[in-house]
Amino acid sequence: MAKDRQGLHFSELVWESTEQNVAIPPRGTVDEGSRKPKSEPVKKKTSGSGYDTVQLQLWDMEESVEPVTTTESEFVQRARELVEHKEPAVLFVPFKSYWPTYGHMTGAQSRWYFFWRDEVRQGRYPKTDLSYIFLHIYELINGVGWDEPQEGYRQLNLLWEAYRDSYKRLDQYLGGWIADFSFVHKLDIPLSEIVARSRGLAGDLAELELVRCLSTAPEQLSIEVLSVMSDYDISKSKFYTGEGKIAADRYIPQVVALIDAYVARKHDSNLITMFPPAPPVVRERYLFRSAVYDISLYGYSVLVPVIRVSKSPPLRSLITRLFRLTENKLRALMGYRGRLKDIRVDADMDDLVTRFLEREFRKAEQEEKGPAVVIDQQKLEQLASDSEVVRSLLTVEDTGERGQEDDAEWIIESEGALGGAGLAGAGSDADVHESTGSADVTSDAEVLGRAESAGEKSVANTDARVAPAVSANAESISDSSARAEEQVVAMIGGERIERGHEELPGTHLSAGQKLTASPPPYSDSEADRWILFASELTPLQRQAVLALAEEDGSVKVQRLAAGAGTMAELLYDEINELAMDSLGDLIIDGEELTEECLSMLDYIKR
Repeated sequence: MAKDRQGLHFSELVWESTEQNVAIPPRGTVDEGSRKPKSEPVKKKTSGSGYDTVQLQLWDMEESVEPVTTTESEFVQRARELVEHKEPAVLFVPFKSYWPTYGHMTGAQSRWYFFWRDEVRQGRYPKTDLSYIFLHIYELINGVGWDEPQEGYRQLNLLWEAYRDSYKRLDQYLGGWIADFSFVHKLDIPLSEIVARSRGLAGDLAELELVRCLSTAPEQLSIEVLSVMSDYDISKSKFYTGEGKIAADRYIPQVVALIDAYVARKHDSNLITMFPPAPPVVRERYLFRSAVYDISLYGYSVLVPVIRVSKSPPLRSLITRLFRLTENKLRALMGYRGRLKDIRVDADMDDLVTRFLEREFRKAEQEEKGPAVVIDQQKLEQLASDSEVVRSLLTVEDTGERGQEDDAEWIIESEGALGGAGLAGAGSDADVHESTGSADVTSDAEVLGRAESAGEKSVANTDARVAPAVSANAESISDSSARAEEQVVAMIGGERIERGHEELPGTHLSAGQKLTASPPPYSDSEADRWILFASELTPLQRQAVLALAEEDGSVKVQRLAAGAGTMAELLYDEINELAMDSLGDLIIDGEELTEECLSMLDYIKR
């Protein structure tokens, strides 16, 4: 009776028999030959050594053991048969079952399920009942619906993310099941998202994730995982429950990663090496609890070695102080009144955390304000149109008739280059003398008249575009043999471009020859600035710039920064500060080099 008070335990078994359609014999008629002979009495045998042995004969014939089939194994067999089954679009039919299987659904529910499952496999997630979702999850954890374990893990995660806002119960089950899935198939995946979504699973899973991050990937730490190591419950802080939650969730893991890199640089060992935890404890983890799961696939449980890194007293004390220190710095930066007391850390750590948070806050404020220069698209289009006009004005073509050469040299100078005097000239009737002879310069009136009389001729169209651009007082050149250098100043694309003309030869311009403005090459002063910038870079900064120019540059920079005891973001900011001082512009945008910097890498490689 005492055992009955402990509760009832149920087990569902399905017994199968190979005998079918056997007639029941009439009562009173028994086949004499079918009767079993009575068991013989116990026989005593005497061995040669004088000892007696007793042989017990319980049955005269052996009976075959009937096969036993569980509901879970039947479900898996049926799931494999229906793995490719699809249905056309049908109306949604509600379905609620505690342990849903195919046998629990009606025909209409089955048609909806297979249509919905096909939609989910294609990345669409229609609204449905929770029982349909669990049924599909049971298929995935039993190995149905995927070929590679990584694909099954991906489907489970997408299913969880798509429906967790609608059904909070998924957080209660799916976190543990996905963790079991990773253990069974030996998948090396981060468990931080599982720990963050499933608060109740923060025990062994949090310990495993802490060891992984502190050993190989400190930048992937999250506040949910770190909270296991902190004696300070930040969730009860008024600052955290108010305006500081987003900032704390973002910066506290980054500060821990920063201190880990600092300790590695200063002491040549990271935090988990400096404060080694106790040896691992082997824990038995039962697989896929409360799920329809066939234990013949992966077994009843797995053994998982767990290192209790959160139980290390010195490491736990340091993480607690970093939590409190970071909250104090965030309070100061966000103008929140009140400070936490009795925070004792090294002065170097305090200064490092302060500089890091101030820099990150400045960067975040700049991103919220937006770029300092905003480009007006309409003005940009207008400038592009004006630049085309200027280019056409800078083009001079020969307009003389066949057999007659009429050369003209046009000098266009900006108002700023002439001190506001504009374009001046000596008159339209002046003669231009060449070293080998002289020729008349076509006056403005003659050019206009020629353009009007020429009609639709292309030559006249060219003169008609050039003539209005020159003032009526166009300056003539009296002595071209002097070969003086002139400057053409134009406003192209809203920027001032100056170019010194090369000495013109004494010969006339050939027919169809054009004089166009082209962008200047890099000047010596610009090369000097890049040489100066390259000389100011430290070896670590130089390696970071060159690494960004390669494939997966950001990953390489993170490794360089971790090896030097700093962070990639700090390294980017230091390089950009030097670039602003030397070049007047940034060379790193996000985690990529600007196009100008890529074209100047030769100066940095020297």
